[in-house]
Amino acid sequence: MKKGIHPENYRMVAFKDMSNGELYLTRSTADAKENIEIDGVEYPLVKVEISRTSHPFYTGKMKLVDTAGRIDKFKKKYAKFSK
Repeated sequence: MKKGIHPENYRMVAFKDMSNGELYLTRSTADAKENIEIDGVEYPLVKVEISRTSHPFYTGKMKLVDTAGRIDKFKKKYAKFSK
């Protein structure tokens, strides 16, 4: 492997799936604005919309995810072109 291209700041980070509340720990370099305490230890917290516990590919269930009204924004933006 080439030297100097891989990050050095790996640490334990808590990821929280906001669609189902699932919480898991893994090593990451992701930046976090919040912290969470788990079993008396504080970890950086990264909130995600979809993870392995809620993604249709892994769960086998279809699910519509409309974050921040993206579908409505799209319909509103392109409504003038469909007339």
